[in-house]
Amino acid sequence: MAQGHAGELEAERNDVRDDGRRPPRAVVGSHRIEEEMFGRAFDKNIVKRIWAFVKPYRAKVYVAVAAVLIFTATQLVIPLIIRYAIDHGMALGGIDLLPLFIACGAFLLAILINYAASYTQETVVGKVAENVLFDIRRAMFGHLQRVSLSFMDKTEVGRLMSRLQGDVNSMQEFLETCVLSVGDIALLFGIVVVMLWLDFRLGLLTLSVLPVLFIVRLFWLPRARNAFMAAHETNSVANGALAEAIHGVRAVQSMDRQQVNFVLYDDKAHANLKTHLTAARYAQVMVPIVDTLTGIAMAVVIVVGGSMVVNASLDIGVMVAFLFYIQRFFDPIRSLTLQYSVMQRAMASGKRLTDVLDVKVDVQDKPDAKVLSPDMDGSVEFKDVTFGYNPKHPVLKNVSFRVNPGETVALVGPTGSGKSSAMALVHRFYDVQQGQVLVGGHDVRDLTQESLGRQIAMVLQEPFLFTGTVFENIRYHMTDATREQVIEAAKAVGAHDFIMTLAGGYDAMLEERGGNLSLGQRQLISFARALVADAKILVLDEATANIDSYTEMLIQKALVKLLEGRTGLVIAHRLATIRGADRIIVLQNGQLIETGNHDQLMARGGLYSKLYNLNYASFDDIPEEELQASAQSGSTT
Repeated sequence: MAQGHAGELEAERNDVRDDGRRPPRAVVGSHRIEEEMFGRAFDKNIVKRIWAFVKPYRAKVYVAVAAVLIFTATQLVIPLIIRYAIDHGMALGGIDLLPLFIACGAFLLAILINYAASYTQETVVGKVAENVLFDIRRAMFGHLQRVSLSFMDKTEVGRLMSRLQGDVNSMQEFLETCVLSVGDIALLFGIVVVMLWLDFRLGLLTLSVLPVLFIVRLFWLPRARNAFMAAHETNSVANGALAEAIHGVRAVQSMDRQQVNFVLYDDKAHANLKTHLTAARYAQVMVPIVDTLTGIAMAVVIVVGGSMVVNASLDIGVMVAFLFYIQRFFDPIRSLTLQYSVMQRAMASGKRLTDVLDVKVDVQDKPDAKVLSPDMDGSVEFKDVTFGYNPKHPVLKNVSFRVNPGETVALVGPTGSGKSSAMALVHRFYDVQQGQVLVGGHDVRDLTQESLGRQIAMVLQEPFLFTGTVFENIRYHMTDATREQVIEAAKAVGAHDFIMTLAGGYDAMLEERGGNLSLGQRQLISFARALVADAKILVLDEATANIDSYTEMLIQKALVKLLEGRTGLVIAHRLATIRGADRIIVLQNGQLIETGNHDQLMARGGLYSKLYNLNYASFDDIPEEELQASAQSGSTT
């Protein structure tokens, strides 16, 4: 589905840091790249892509277009009915009732058809637009759930939200007005044809004001476009500054930066005000111009047409019909002017939406991928694994080790040594460049991601809880888990007591990301979630890093229950939390430099021993020279 040209988002995916490490996720408020507001007036490739979503509803679209054309036809017919009534029902010698009755009947019929056509097109277009937008949102959400984490690591959440909301809304505006554009174009040409048919000379004279309008638009359009783009860009900057200030309000208040930030935001807000006022002037200037041209055209018809009526070379009904047509003639021009801007925004929005839909999914199941059996032994093995977020700068270099079924293995190493990357490879969040990662004796690339995920439970350093009840969050991985299983898991990890103190207990509602719980409480819930998942392999990535000593003591007790009968992979800077591991693997600079249990590594006197003797200090607290010396003296076994 990917297009031949690389989209803006695809370019961001490839923007990897020079050192090969995964770049930090961008935050809302960053303005590295301004969103383009206006695209080309018409891009057939974008229209073709959007039509793929409209196609299932094309029958309704045809009905809507037919209704619009019928509605336009009634608008063209009504002045002709009035002309007939004047010329045939109101003769100079008196009033002829029969033509008046015919005209009244025709007028009533035209109004009824007009109403029915208008109601049909409004209803059908509205429903089609909503259904198409629903399908686009669902397609984007589904695709974003499957894209590789390498893309999500490098993409601003705010920009994705903008595409899911703002750009989709722009498409809604386009879908609702594009059918009306057909009617406006038909009405415009219909009025020209009818006026020339009624009286060719008077019609040409009336249309003589059009060149003035086209000349005005020729000068107006580029300036208006620049003004609208400037207004959008300053609005984006101001909103970004506002979002950044809100997210960082604690830091702002702690450093007493309120006044400084206000001045900075005030400058952006004033720039936004200035550009919006300029854009408003350009948006409003066309209305009086069109109204003036309408008045000029009507004056021409009254003066010239009136003299023709006096000279008996023009029926009075024709002149009246001309006046009606002139009143309506500039309406579609005004409407098409507005719809031109709508179309430009829609083309730009469509481009950004398709860019998201075209993001390549790097990690995909093979056509013949196997389902990992729940009866697999739970072993994990790395065979000469080389991996880097940028292949030119590997994070892991020829790493090999095996974790036997039911064994608990801890990975330690300085920041950037590849611990978390190794854990991500076990779950196949990324694919290796060289070597193999085996789970249950199978290469993870030969397994379905769904079955692999069912057998691996992960507890991360910062647990992510979803808006919902405590019960729903604990059984998030296993939606068919019973309440009894959830409560049993919570008791096993020491979370039951604090859950029962919440209003509603297990039915207590959690705020966004569990904001109404402490970090330790959120972590305990994530442990309960992992236990309910009942996976064969448990990955703990710095799971106790942000927890107080008392909660850590509870978790250490819970880990005995949690790891019972399971293969455990543990990452921890607090070395005391992993001294009971069956085996400890020490990584540095992406290479395995030591392996063994706690006693063996302490007796060896290598890097692990020095770390442990430094009161469980983190690697970042040790001088680089000592780390290097320890790395060189450490044996690779």
